[in-house]
Amino acid sequence: MSAAYETLRTAALAEVERHRLDPEHQGDAVTRVVRQAVEAYQRRAHLGDETALRDPEDMVARLVRSITAFGPLTDLLERTDVEEVFFEGDRVSYIDGTGRLQGLREPTTAEENRMVVDRLLAPTDRRLDTASPLVQARVLGGTARLTAAIPPVADRLSATLRRHTLRRDSLAALVERDTLSGPAADLLALAMASSATVVVSGPPGAGKTSLLSALLAAVPGNRCIRICEEIRELNVPLTHGACYEARPPGLDGTGEISLRDLVKFTLAMRPDVIVVGEVRGSEAFELTRAVNAGCGFASTVHANSARDALEALVNAAIMAGENVAEPVVRKVFSSAVDLLVHCDLEEGGPGEGVQRQVREIHAVAPALHDAFTTEPLLVRERIGEPLRWTGAVPPSAARLERALPAGRDLRSVLAGGATGPAAPRAGAAR
Repeated sequence: MSAAYETLRTAALAEVERHRLDPEHQGDAVTRVVRQAVEAYQRRAHLGDETALRDPEDMVARLVRSITAFGPLTDLLERTDVEEVFFEGDRVSYIDGTGRLQGLREPTTAEENRMVVDRLLAPTDRRLDTASPLVQARVLGGTARLTAAIPPVADRLSATLRRHTLRRDSLAALVERDTLSGPAADLLALAMASSATVVVSGPPGAGKTSLLSALLAAVPGNRCIRICEEIRELNVPLTHGACYEARPPGLDGTGEISLRDLVKFTLAMRPDVIVVGEVRGSEAFELTRAVNAGCGFASTVHANSARDALEALVNAAIMAGENVAEPVVRKVFSSAVDLLVHCDLEEGGPGEGVQRQVREIHAVAPALHDAFTTEPLLVRERIGEPLRWTGAVPPSAARLERALPAGRDLRSVLAGGATGPAAPRAGAAR
């Protein structure tokens, strides 16, 4: 019956186009057109020209949903427990709230999936065509990020729709979800209260963005936060500051605003903290300028360990091609970054889904030679095991302790002396 569905969908779309109907605002008219197409098909079937539909009303509903909404994906895109949706030609799969990959039961076609992608992009200023075969955009009212490719870059439609976390993440909430331990949350709360620089690393899907959102929620309200992202994902209510999103070039190839441009721009806006949602390229070099300007920064980066995150930052900064020697870049980041937080994930047994946790937190010491010097503070041997304090304290301990209430020290915090995420003194200075 998929052939009948595609035949009817093509015919109905042609009529909608001929009558210049707006599917979003003229749903009743679209329904009439669809019903007429189905009735005409059934008449041809009775004459032996087509195979009769078993349930014409169900076909009408499916076609109307395809034209006015997102077809077979309508219900899927309305679900709040779906984290990511993948389009590969005519196949659709998704990751649910447990982290399991599942296939869409209702069949779709490559053409219908492309129509869904185009409809998602319609309210944005982004386009997907042969002149621009790669696209990233905020869609579904800003609640999701769409990344899509078509030929000639891909051999078929290939797209990923990533739903943003709509909850307000906090360090306390991450402790409740066993992403963090209480002492780790206390340490990070102190770091944000004292304007320490924190880099969050991990593989895709490990929870880096959620952790960064929680860190920013712990920044005192009187600090100015400037957030720069390729596509807006961080869900943080800002008392003082703003969010900025990069822009691709227009049809004439002009008007591009890169992530590097945004970081450079925010340096002139008196930020206390510059946030880069994900460092991947030359914007890393602008972070070295931020350090020299006295700004703190926070970011995420793809890496396999906390130490690898520093190497990723250096490599990205060198990609800027500013003719700055690698040892100089290393020295800047080793003196600027205070803490490295590495997230990881692991699939559990059948029915258990994916577990996301902070695997390690390292302190960064000023480099005495070309290699980075880091000190593990809290380490989890493997996902599911406790995040344990190693007995070490960061070089910035004195600064962090200034944010603590009188009578407490950092060692007692790391040893678990706090009963919940630390409550730093209001207005603690850097």
